[in-house]
Amino acid sequence: QVQLVESGGGLVQAGDSLRLSCVASGRTGSTYSMGWFRQVPGKEREFVAATWSIGRITKYTDSVKGRFTISRDNAKNTVYLQMNNLKPEDTAVYYCAAGPWGRLSSGFSDYWGQGTQVTVSS
Repeated sequence: QVQLVESGGGLVQAGDSLRLSCVASGRTGSTYSMGWFRQVPGKEREFVAATWSIGRITKYTDSVKGRFTISRDNAKNTVYLQMNNLKPEDTAVYYCAAGPWGRLSSGFSDYWGQGTQVTVSS
C-alpha cells in the first residue's frame, strides 16, 4: 500500500502561481511513477501531469503545457506540481496519484491522495 498526502492548494487570482506537494509513504521507493489529476463537480477526474519513476520523463495534458511543471525528489518521496499563470478553468480539486507509468500516463492510478482544493478567481 502507498499513502499519499497533498498540500499547497489555496485561493489565488488569475495569473498567480501555486506549488502543490505530495509526500508518499508506505511501499514507495522510487519504483512508482507519480502524477496529478484534477476534478471539478459533475465531471470525471482528469489527468494533469505525470513523471516517470526515475529520470526526467514527463507527460502533461495539453491545457497545462507551458504553464505547469511536474518534478519529484525521490530522496524525499515527494512529487511537486508548479502551476504558473493560473486560469479560472484550472479551479478543481487536485489529487496526487501513484502507480505504474503505463497506467498513470493513460489516465488511471492505483493510489490516490485525499485531494487539495485549488481555486482561481478571475
